[in-house]
Amino acid sequence: MDMGTYGALHPHLTPEGVLELVLDVPGKLNAVDGDLHRALAQVWRDADADPRVRAILLHARGRAFSAGGDLAWVRRLTEDFGARATAFREARDLVYNLVNCSKPTVSAINGVAVGAGLAVALLTDVSLAGRSARLLDGHTRIGVAAGDHAVLAWPILCGLARARYHLLLCEQIDGETAERIGLVARCVDDDDLLAEAREVATRLATGSATAIRWTKHALNHWLRAAGPAFEASLGMEFLGFTGPDAVEGIAAARERRSPVFTGPADD
Repeated sequence: MDMGTYGALHPHLTPEGVLELVLDVPGKLNAVDGDLHRALAQVWRDADADPRVRAILLHARGRAFSAGGDLAWVRRLTEDFGARATAFREARDLVYNLVNCSKPTVSAINGVAVGAGLAVALLTDVSLAGRSARLLDGHTRIGVAAGDHAVLAWPILCGLARARYHLLLCEQIDGETAERIGLVARCVDDDDLLAEAREVATRLATGSATAIRWTKHALNHWLRAAGPAFEASLGMEFLGFTGPDAVEGIAAARERRSPVFTGPADD
């Protein structure tokens, strides 16, 4: 890996072989734009190929993990077919590259975590959330289907009933609730979050590489089996970006008002 090629992810490697990825987009609550989306799709494959990396820890700088998609970039997806096609491929690669990465992965979720940022956090092997964390899928709120990771992972993590409730209604979940329903592995005090996540990542990095990686590979067949549902949801999400509800949803988010959706209901 060339540690200088991932922009706002700011990767660095610890002596124990933990690759720390630090989301840091100052002034934008670590919102994901096109460049960061591309980096989040590529980094898992590149880290997997680097023999120096034994585990990966994703965390964020500032008061939010990620505010979701940068609204200027998301609006471009409604206007530009080329940008939409590129983002569609990257969204698929982001999920599959993370699921198929043989190295164990950990996330430390602080503050707000939405959209693509939430996707990478919940797809890691061990996800830790601070008590003040606020998790929200966010897709239906801006008028598109819940693509990214949600249809793939949420029914497996927290059950179909919970997944339906939170994805259809876009209901926010705090850190304690996320642990209680199984969406994250653990909820810890905010002040202890990063230290706890580093301790977990170091334990994984210093354990038996073959035992941990092979166990992970076998477990992730649950996610691979849900691949057709994921592909369908992703296609429906990006189809939604061509319609009027996405335009209205993004405008409403930018203007901090409730959306008024008028898209056809006879799908």
